[in-house]
Amino acid sequence: MRIAMWSGPRNLSTAMMYSFGNREDFAVVDEPFYAAYLAATGLDHPMRDQILASQSQDAAAVAEALTGSIPGEKPHFYQKHMTQHMIPEVPRDWMGEVTNVFLLRHPARVVASFSAKYDAPTLSDIGFSQQTELYEQIVASGDEPVIIDSADIRRNPEDMLRKLCDRLGLAWDPAMLSWKKGGHPDDGIWAAHWYGAVHDSTGFAGPEGALPELDGALARLTEEAMPHYEKLYVHRLT
Repeated sequence: MRIAMWSGPRNLSTAMMYSFGNREDFAVVDEPFYAAYLAATGLDHPMRDQILASQSQDAAAVAEALTGSIPGEKPHFYQKHMTQHMIPEVPRDWMGEVTNVFLLRHPARVVASFSAKYDAPTLSDIGFSQQTELYEQIVASGDEPVIIDSADIRRNPEDMLRKLCDRLGLAWDPAMLSWKKGGHPDDGIWAAHWYGAVHDSTGFAGPEGALPELDGALARLTEEAMPHYEKLYVHRLT
């Protein structure tokens, strides 16, 4: 099985990669289109030069690798993807050969977390509109992707991960509930900027508190993202 997990930034996506990466039967890859995305857009992300040097910038070659041999000859392949990376220059035909799953998080939490490390984010930076677009594309193809919300995972990791494995036809593995402190060997080079909290963790954090209070541009950005979140949220795994 090849799982393409689609989310925006600051969305439990790294913890989910660590969860699947702690299974003996899974290989993982971290945001394989990141360099291709930066090369095509010219965006000045943190660690841009290091990212461009660390990955293939050829999106077609990356897509071919995602459906080719699984690293380490593992039975299964978990692919952590950012929806905002799927710009027109990135092919999508390969998506029909993988099991697509969508990972959600409330926009207020994403905006608060992302803006702490990236100045003046826009809707295109945080992936919600692209997540809707990809979801609609997959549904139009006749597939029904699984949708899971990060808040549900954090409230009860074992229950939600068991349900996710059941929907995917995977055997449950309790190794998914914890991982070694300090990161994963397959972390992208950008981990040094973004992954501090999860590198200090050995498992999923508990439930989050009240939604952050945002104002000005960040509040407006949250309002822009909400319809996209709500559209997918009603179809989430419960």
